[in-house]
Amino acid sequence: MLDLTTWNLTVPVHHSATLIETARLNNGYQSQYFRTHSDGSVTLWVPVNGSRTADAHYPRTELRETQHDGRLSYWYYASADSYLSAVLSVKQVPSRNKIVIGQIHSKDEVGSENDPLLKLQYHYRKGTGRIEALLRKRPGDKENENIVVVDNIKLGERFGYDIRLTPSGKLSIIVSSSERDEGTYSRQLSGYWSKQQLYFKAGAYIQDNDGENNEGGRVTFYWLNMLHR
Repeated sequence: MLDLTTWNLTVPVHHSATLIETARLNNGYQSQYFRTHSDGSVTLWVPVNGSRTADAHYPRTELRETQHDGRLSYWYYASADSYLSAVLSVKQVPSRNKIVIGQIHSKDEVGSENDPLLKLQYHYRKGTGRIEALLRKRPGDKENENIVVVDNIKLGERFGYDIRLTPSGKLSIIVSSSERDEGTYSRQLSGYWSKQQLYFKAGAYIQDNDGENNEGGRVTFYWLNMLHR
């Protein structure tokens, strides 16, 4: 079951990416990009020719952390133990084979350049998929490290991820699937990240922007939870 009361949603409508505010999202919003199902799951669809946000190369159907009243959430990692957990399956990938399914992003302010600290990516290759952590060492770095957390996650296979960032700056990622594919990764973050305001994102952010109308990414989330304590 998904609790969407502390999220908003960006969808890639034809002319410009549209923000679905928290209240509207929780008032039964559905579209070709966001479908709810009787079991409580939701399917997110994003075509390669969908519209993009102003600072992005690629389209997305993606949830973004908010307060209950819809105000945008930001936090410093020292303020709480912060968790993002999901259970999902990737149903379709675009021709470039990559979909970002979870993020820790930083606020657009001096020193960050609106950079994600972490992007968790499903990368389909050679008939199966792997989960990669794209990790930026310091705010403003142009390059990411690419860390393979787990391999052999098939299209349609249900799997879960747990991302935790502690008040001391320790980042940990756990991935496990219904077919017992498992992997973990942890890292002590650079202290430079302690000065950045952060927030969670989750959804289908494809790394592709070229192709036909029926090419894109499709992801079903069965569970999504976020916690700061």
